[in-house]
Amino acid sequence: MMIDFKPLLVCGIAGGSASGKTTVVRKIVDAFPPSTVSLLDQDSYYADLSDMPLEERRHFNFDHPAAFDTDLLMQHVWQIKKGEAIDKPVYSFEDYNRTKNVTVIEPAPIVIIEGIMALWDDRLRSLMDIKLFVDSPDDIRLLRRIERDVEHRGRSLASVRDQYYQTVRPMHISFVEPTKQFADIIIPEGGFNDVAISMVIDALQSRLVAAGRK
Repeated sequence: MMIDFKPLLVCGIAGGSASGKTTVVRKIVDAFPPSTVSLLDQDSYYADLSDMPLEERRHFNFDHPAAFDTDLLMQHVWQIKKGEAIDKPVYSFEDYNRTKNVTVIEPAPIVIIEGIMALWDDRLRSLMDIKLFVDSPDDIRLLRRIERDVEHRGRSLASVRDQYYQTVRPMHISFVEPTKQFADIIIPEGGFNDVAISMVIDALQSRLVAAGRK
């Protein structure tokens, strides 16, 4: 459905796994009135692996840029920029695949693209007005990942450990950490850095005002 829509801001938020990106996003969203921010989380755009058996999906490298359907994500950003609602995929961390469900995302003045590879693809970066990198120490990220995956995603400690050493850590070094150079703002200590997050919120508010948004 098309709506009367004015130019919006696209904000990319990258950073390592369990660096605090979700907390940063939540604090930004909470700082604005409802319906001001549309969130496109990159986890929802993992490639469709329906043709792959579950056991193979368990060992798939989900931390490589090729694991994401960036073309679909870009298409959805362009649709929102035109004032169209989009059907964002719903991903299951238990089945390691997309479900058949979708989440309808309505256009909003601010669009946030959040994920470990949010700043990797130069085509996607070219759509962003503001680029952030959430930075946290490796040991903190590992502990957070263990807690998240074991308690909330039904993974075993052994599987989390093996995945970290086999793909998460090497892919972070090869692909995620280098994208820090593209960030306009680096947020150390993740979601606990209220000073940096407040600066980002102020910048977004100022740009909305400049674009004619109240």
